[in-house]
Amino acid sequence: MPLPLPHLRSAVRRVTERASLMRRAEALVMVLIVLSVLVLMLDSVAEVHQRHGRLLHALEWIFTALFTLEYLLRLWLLRSPWRYARSFFGIVDLLSILPAFLALLLPGLHVLADVRLLRLLRLFRILQLPVYLDETRHLRQALVRARRKILVFIGVMVLLVVVLGTVIFLVEGPGNGFSSIPASVYWAAVTMSTTGYGDITPQTSLGRLITACAILLGYGIIAFPTGIMGAELFAGVLDSKRPRRDGCQCPCRCGKGGTAATRSGD
Repeated sequence: MPLPLPHLRSAVRRVTERASLMRRAEALVMVLIVLSVLVLMLDSVAEVHQRHGRLLHALEWIFTALFTLEYLLRLWLLRSPWRYARSFFGIVDLLSILPAFLALLLPGLHVLADVRLLRLLRLFRILQLPVYLDETRHLRQALVRARRKILVFIGVMVLLVVVLGTVIFLVEGPGNGFSSIPASVYWAAVTMSTTGYGDITPQTSLGRLITACAILLGYGIIAFPTGIMGAELFAGVLDSKRPRRDGCQCPCRCGKGGTAATRSGD
């Protein structure tokens, strides 16, 4: 006699929660993600597509079927399926399997060649694997804590780029390739990032001096976001390892824990 649907779901849920099975499933999902992205990248090469297009297309459908099955199974097993469906990783999972089904429904649209690139979103699923969940959480919390500092840093960078671009435009002018202030701002951004494409170069001595100062300034500024994120990540790791009594922490972050009743009896 077959099990009722709720009992079947509970039985499958207990099986999937086994630690050994979870580790194997994580490894399998990671391999499938890497292989699916590799197939998509190879299919973008004209020679490979011409020789092995049918094989790559079949592999794409196999990966799509597996990821679709995994997505539906996850929705079926989770106690809060719609919460997962609306989450970032749930949306990533859905967008990564949509292109194949859109190609079936709308085969004549040329835009689907670009929509297929949504499959690259599967790479984000690696961050969803339990082995990386703590690291992903620490990174997200560090970004949230440092958001004001990062916004201030971006504002200062934009200001410096605009000022340097305007100054170099006044010094060099259209005759030396700096045709407008936006073009000069582009030069300032490329120079301060120490990329230096070389498509626009100053010709005067003063312009070259400004370029040297911009490069040195760029080297010094690049370290700022690294230091901000490093400090926030370190603080987040320390907070997560800080011992907590009775599973809670004092709101004043003094290191004391316990419930209100416990603290009142001290």
